Amino acid sequence: MLRAVARGDSDALAVLYDRHAGWLYARLARRCPDEEVVREVLQDTFLTVWRSAGGHRGRGEAGGWLWVIAARRLVDARRAQARAARGERPSAAPPEPAVAAPSAEERVLSGLEYGEVGAALDRISPELAEVLRATVVDGLTTRETARLLGIPEGTVKTRARRARRELRAVLGPYPLGPVGGTA
Repeated sequence: MLRAVARGDSDALAVLYDRHAGWLYARLARRCPDEEVVREVLQDTFLTVWRSAGGHRGRGEAGGWLWVIAARRLVDARRAQARAARGERPSAAPPEPAVAAPSAEERVLSGLEYGEVGAALDRISPELAEVLRATVVDGLTTRETARLLGIPEGTVKTRARRARRELRAVLGPYPLGPVGGTA
């Protein structure tokens, strides 16, 4: 998908946006209460993706890469807000920051999204998977998930319960063993 975006395929960008904008918005909104800033950061994130998709070097880790860009844009926006609150005038536009490698948290989230669990999520119904992604991967509350998905809170709870049951069936038994490595 990112290769298509790098070639200038606006339809691919639209698909990428449709797949990722919801959870990106939710994660950004948890970190910033100003909805306008969150919308601007989201827009700036996808503008950056449009401009620099050719620089992405991962395989199947677009979600982690997108989050790194969005998180950096949010930091930049909050710094700009702080400068404005202090009455400082902005100097020349800051250079576009380089996109760093994903953090450990982002690699884990990417593994959840694109590894064995991600493949299992793709095998259950989309409405159940989206509830799990919102509540487990994005860490949203039932109320936040209901608002994000436009469904009642009770429906979120029911779908989450059904999704966990279906996910267990798809993943099969998970052998319990020692956690961690040797000391």
